[in-house]
Amino acid sequence: MNIATLLAVGSGGFIGASLRYLINNYISHNYPHTLPYGILFVNLFGSLLMGIMFGIFIFTTFFSQDARIYSFITTGMLGALTTYSTFAMESFILLHSGHYGLAALNMLLNLFGTILFAAIGYLGIKFIFSYFSF
Repeated sequence: MNIATLLAVGSGGFIGASLRYLINNYISHNYPHTLPYGILFVNLFGSLLMGIMFGIFIFTTFFSQDARIYSFITTGMLGALTTYSTFAMESFILLHSGHYGLAALNMLLNLFGTILFAAIGYLGIKFIFSYFSF
């Protein structure tokens, strides 16, 4: 990796994270509901864009296969917009290549593992703050 690629990822990440904030904020304020529609939209839309970009990079020379542009858009912008899009694309690639068991394992671990680890983090902090005073 070189500094130009690192800067491409970082600047794409800034744009993606800013878009996630703006989109989620807009949807959450204009369509309030118990289900977090803003994040759901960002995850679905980001996954769609990741699939589109992956197809463009694989099947065309539109972006001339420049690693910096690819990294800016996919890892940076879409990765920061939603890391779910990367998970979705990697799961699709496993399915598409016939690795059904690995795809299922990847999906199960990412879906339930992330929820489990979020719960472990939350409950760990809850335990610490309920038994110790800072």
